[in-house]
Amino acid sequence: MGKKKVGLLIMAYGTPYEQSDIKRYYTHIRNGREPSQEALDDLTEKYEAIGGVSPMAKITKQQVEAISAQLNELQDDIQFEPFIGLKHIEPFIEDAVDAIHEAGIEHIVSLVLAPHYSSLSIKGYNKRAKEAADKYGMTISSVESWYTEEGFIEYWAKSIKAEYAKMTEDEQKNAITLFSAHSLPTNILKINDPYVDQLKETAKLIAKKANITNYEVAWQSEGNTRVEWLGPDVCDVTKKLYNEDGYRTFVYAPVGFVSDHLEVLYDNDIECKEVCDELNANYYRPEMPNTDALFIETLAKVVLNELKVKI
Repeated sequence: MGKKKVGLLIMAYGTPYEQSDIKRYYTHIRNGREPSQEALDDLTEKYEAIGGVSPMAKITKQQVEAISAQLNELQDDIQFEPFIGLKHIEPFIEDAVDAIHEAGIEHIVSLVLAPHYSSLSIKGYNKRAKEAADKYGMTISSVESWYTEEGFIEYWAKSIKAEYAKMTEDEQKNAITLFSAHSLPTNILKINDPYVDQLKETAKLIAKKANITNYEVAWQSEGNTRVEWLGPDVCDVTKKLYNEDGYRTFVYAPVGFVSDHLEVLYDNDIECKEVCDELNANYYRPEMPNTDALFIETLAKVVLNELKVKI
């Protein structure tokens, strides 16, 4: 009897593959409403500032392949077949489930490439996947969060310590780490959404593991809408910590993200660095997980744990 096949559905936000995709991608994010020319130009300029397009699409593909390969190495009972499902560009989540069904696979395990759960993020991904799977009578097991996983915490602790090791003694004395994730509308607070508390827990665990006492939690990449978003913003926090608390070295740890992409390469490496340059402060940012071996192994184990597979 052969191995049981399981569809490994890895879900992510998605990104334009080339500049000609930006308008339809942005329109999808806006629920079918086309952006103004000004808004479109602004987003296009951000992509141009990081090289034209984000490397996220390529990295996501590499992550999915690496997680699948790791899963198939860690156990002998299941043959995991990888599929990518994206929120705002093809292949959409529903497209991926269609492909899994066409491959004759009856069970899916899904994982979102974001560590923290929110009703406005992970819940939506998993809902779309389940509805698509239900259409075919397929079973699906979905990971909801992995923000405290030991390997995830260890990856960031090691990466942050590596940045501190680059500093002079004076820089270390006046250094602080800013842990951040993508801001969301504050209305999530009215429904006791765990997103904020989960980011704080991640920050606490990483700081303890890295032996860091000076750190703050902040938010970044706020959407351009009329509603209020979670704050404070990392740039505002940087200015406050510089002016009021005397910090002169800032380490940006965008732990809510898993790869190099627009929110990190632009919002951190350009916007936050510009603030540091204006203040004459020092800017540091650890490498993103991308396809780091420890990170990939951690996500593979998260998937196996969801399926209750012993390794």
